[in-house]
Amino acid sequence: MTITITAFEHSPDGGKGLARDTRVRWALEETGQAYKVRLVTFPAMKQPAHLALHPFGQIPTYEEGNLALFETGAIVLHIAERHAGLLPHHANAKARAIAWMFAALNTVEPPILELSTVMLAERDKPWYEERLPLVQERVRDRLHLLSARLGDAEWLEGPFSAGDLMMVSVLLRSRSSGLLDEFPNLAAYVARGEARPAYKRAFAAQLAVNAPAASAG
Repeated sequence: MTITITAFEHSPDGGKGLARDTRVRWALEETGQAYKVRLVTFPAMKQPAHLALHPFGQIPTYEEGNLALFETGAIVLHIAERHAGLLPHHANAKARAIAWMFAALNTVEPPILELSTVMLAERDKPWYEERLPLVQERVRDRLHLLSARLGDAEWLEGPFSAGDLMMVSVLLRSRSSGLLDEFPNLAAYVARGEARPAYKRAFAAQLAVNAPAASAG
């Protein structure tokens, strides 16, 4: 059965790999799965046809036969459980890899997203100067603890897993703030993720969608 995912017709990040469809593309590339992409405009995301796939009107979605999924964590976990390459075989190791997926999405990403909101949408607000350092410190706290746990290891739990895929994807969002560079082992960890051939293919595919729009501007 053909796998079809949805992605932005024009990604807000201009193809820098931050849109969440990149995570799904990466998982499919790591596991060697062919897939198609259906590009969706912002107005179309709020129409009944897309809302039937994603009740909150976002991307990406995943369709395979009569299965339709939304939320990148659920999609990547589904891919990892069905195809070899992203989860260890041993039950305990598999459970730890999945725990890191949840940690990336539930513990590390929220303050990073909050910082992005402050930096992009609140610069003209009267509370910006006071709020920014507070949010930056929340991100630092998370990165400090993650850095200590990673240490000088290559990946979080032995071989590369879906936990690393999700964590690297989340950490990429902190790069523009400069905070990632304060933790050299995390910056190197992200660079290792970006160097993986599967990530490069996923990134290139997402960039290709947005390159014409970028060059036209």
